[in-house]
Amino acid sequence: MAKNAKVIELDEVVVKFAGDSGDGMQLTGSQFSDTSAFIGNDLSTFPDYPSEIRAPGGTIAGVSGFQVHIGQKEVHSPGDQADVLVAMNPAALKANMRWIKDGATIIIDIDNFDNKHYKKAGYVEDPLGDGSLEGYNVVKAPITHLTRSTVKEFGLDIKTADKTKNQFVAGLLYWLFNRDIKIGENFLKRKFKNKQMLVDANIKVLREGYNYAETIEAMTTTFMVNPAKKKKGLFRNITGNQATAWGLIAASERSGRPLFLGSYPITPATEILQELASRKHLGVKTFQAEDEIAGISAAIGASYAGHLAATSTSGPGLALKGESIGLAVMTELPLVIINVQRGGPSTGLPTKTEQADLMQALYGRSGESPVVVMAASTPADCFHYTYMAAKIAIEHMTPVILLTDGYLANGSELWHIPDVNDLPDIKVPYVKENDPDYKPYYRDPESLARFWAMPGQEGLRHKVGGLEKEDISGDISHDPLNHHVMVELREAKVEKVVDYIPELEILGKNDADLLVIGWGGSYGTLLTAVEELQEEGVSLSLAHFNYIRPLPKNTADVLKGFKKRVVCEQNLGQFADYITMKHPQFEYQRFNKVQGLPFMISELKLKFKELLEEI
Repeated sequence: MAKNAKVIELDEVVVKFAGDSGDGMQLTGSQFSDTSAFIGNDLSTFPDYPSEIRAPGGTIAGVSGFQVHIGQKEVHSPGDQADVLVAMNPAALKANMRWIKDGATIIIDIDNFDNKHYKKAGYVEDPLGDGSLEGYNVVKAPITHLTRSTVKEFGLDIKTADKTKNQFVAGLLYWLFNRDIKIGENFLKRKFKNKQMLVDANIKVLREGYNYAETIEAMTTTFMVNPAKKKKGLFRNITGNQATAWGLIAASERSGRPLFLGSYPITPATEILQELASRKHLGVKTFQAEDEIAGISAAIGASYAGHLAATSTSGPGLALKGESIGLAVMTELPLVIINVQRGGPSTGLPTKTEQADLMQALYGRSGESPVVVMAASTPADCFHYTYMAAKIAIEHMTPVILLTDGYLANGSELWHIPDVNDLPDIKVPYVKENDPDYKPYYRDPESLARFWAMPGQEGLRHKVGGLEKEDISGDISHDPLNHHVMVELREAKVEKVVDYIPELEILGKNDADLLVIGWGGSYGTLLTAVEELQEEGVSLSLAHFNYIRPLPKNTADVLKGFKKRVVCEQNLGQFADYITMKHPQFEYQRFNKVQGLPFMISELKLKFKELLEEI
């Protein structure tokens, strides 16, 4: 018996859950992550979904995964390879063998490891007997059989019974990592709060998995990852989409402007619309439009009416919104456009991550149509950069495109819950009622932003639209000289934002041999790779961009102090092209990855060492 199991303390551990879409691995991963957050571990997660809604069961294409990296030290990424893999069928095992460490623990549902499932997964020989798992600690648990036996008393049909087997897995993991099973039970009570039978059935299976792990000889060692010592304050586990939605709510609160979101559901941005739709009690208005164009057009109307207006989408939807973004540029109304990037082109890889919409965000509109472009770095800081996008949009009366991506949107990490009163002020450029000098395109001399008159304000009747405007008066104008003036004013207004954003910071020395340059969602893996190499004495630093148009005003000063610079991004070099255009006096190496997957720390470290050897 394993009741007196040896306990090994770990600084960090990576766990990967994998199975068919119906095996509930996403839920189990979220449950394990929430439990880890509750006890104080730092963490980062990476869900990985099939692109097909109903991919064939038991096949490689149908494998759904969830990776979580927990630690008692600060965690910046979901990790490279897993210490523990849960594989619910042979396809899940085959798809993830290259993503596990040597000597890892592999927990399998032995009930699904038969000739039928081997064939579906593309195996020629039985992987349990061909020597390919030699050196791993393989736990062969009859998960399906024991789950069905456990819930038999509830009279559930086979399909419903099998949906509870993910809780058997959760029970195994709770025991393996010395987690309090009560936390898991409370999670299930919240999840199925209106379905008592499902609560009871899932809790019983959870306990059965825990008890099974406690009594089998294959699991004689357990692990303990203690709470993160540096984490002080109130934290919660949050996804990027949740953080984005809450950033908009906070900006609405601080600005005093009601929030409106007009959007069309699209993977992987849909949860922003769903999250805000559930916040009517906070005064949030949401509109699920019939298409992308209607969504942004409604948001522009709401902005004209005095709302903090936003629209959310992914790459294909951003393309459809292009003409309407131009309308927001012409009318000079505040608008937050959130683009959760995914693999393209066209439908592409809708459930996979990519950073390939940058040039579309910068230039994907007709005419000279400048907007502010920003990018979030982590799931948690989606809150901060969404808030700042709203602040800039309102204070500078301009559309702002905020780029996140599928990795950030679906991934999660610990978020330090701020006091809303500590967030930066948002100064709304109101017009005073009955201002006799009001003209729609009269501008603030410092920011060049026009002022915001609300429909219904006494003495401030005005109209704006998509035709070119006369400077100051806002009347329709076809004067070519006036058009040139207005184009330059709109450009200058966006460039003026540089005076209101923070300067670029460097992690490391200002004169190291190599400067690693990143932007957006690659931050966690780049930071980890750079920090690990710095600990080895390697001369390199990191500059990560969140403000892209305009670039921070000290960008050139940061870039000039290094022997080499390498731009790392999940596209074919869009930011490298952009920064070369803006700062052509420097040379840039490139490291690109377009696989629908985030960078791995190991591949980054290898590339950086190669570049340093060439110096």
